[in-house]
Amino acid sequence: VQLQASGGGLVQAGGSLRLACAAPRSIEPIAWYRQAPGKQRELVATFYSGILPLDRPNYAPPVKGRFTISRDNAENTMALQMNSLKPEDTAVYYCHGRSRRSNDVYWGQGTLVTVSS
Repeated sequence: VQLQASGGGLVQAGGSLRLACAAPRSIEPIAWYRQAPGKQRELVATFYSGILPLDRPNYAPPVKGRFTISRDNAENTMALQMNSLKPEDTAVYYCHGRSRRSNDVYWGQGTLVTVSS
């Protein structure tokens, strides 16, 4: 596993969680995705539009204003601060990265977030 995601758990609606993603130096962590039961994987937040870096992160409409993506370039880690969580945020969250040397992309193993009502 190239990317290590952590921080998931069970939280009540309205609560907060902070996810973390650790990556080796050869991989740039660039986005968070999630996959709810029975649904396709969807983008949550990203620093890129395709291969182009954004001036500021982009968020999926359902999480905008509640979630914040950040990176620590010195540690090569990425985080997702999730506030005001809702039951519909329940999903496995995946960190997504790209090789610094090629166009290869990588996924973490996923961390489960469960929000109870």
